[in-house]
Amino acid sequence: MFDISQQMEVFPTTVDLKRIDPPLNMRRFYRMSVQPDLFGGACLVREWGRIGFRGQMLIERHPDEGHAVTALLKLAATKHRRGYLRSS
Repeated sequence: MFDISQQMEVFPTTVDLKRIDPPLNMRRFYRMSVQPDLFGGACLVREWGRIGFRGQMLIERHPDEGHAVTALLKLAATKHRRGYLRSS
């Protein structure tokens, strides 16, 4: 009925954020993605650091994809309040 590739994504499963402030010598990234795990749950994978460097990673386990997406949206809102913007 609908082509999956043409449907708009209501709840994002990946978010890429950047915060660049030259006067403060700040060039940071924050990347989040929701990925399934082997036990039927979902994981929120968070990566952050200075642009151009490896950065750090944290994996949070959640009981299902809904909980992981909710955590992603809450964290994205917090980062947006701190000055991070979506990268295109």
